[in-house]
Amino acid sequence: MADPIEEEVQREIQTHKILIYGKGTKTAPQCGFTVETMEFFDQFGYPYEVINVLPHPEKREYLNRLTNWPTLPKVFIGGTFYGDTDVLGPMAEKGELQPLLEKVFQES
Repeated sequence: MADPIEEEVQREIQTHKILIYGKGTKTAPQCGFTVETMEFFDQFGYPYEVINVLPHPEKREYLNRLTNWPTLPKVFIGGTFYGDTDVLGPMAEKGELQPLLEKVFQES
């Protein structure tokens, strides 16, 4: 039988085209890096979701294992893990992120 945490995370990743696992929520972020990531995505105008992993240590641990990325936030776009703004910022500067977002949001 599949792990309920694994099932929940996979469902969340598939449901949201841009998903940020962070500290806090969209309306009450609890970390400067989560705020930075939200502001980063605000400039593109696409909807995104923020899921707070602070009250769920088992989910946070599973995400660390899944992504091999020890820090938050963790950003998934179109079901693929991309890291955080340290990775996404350079992608945006090189002109790689906008086409990716367009492609993900065209596939409905």
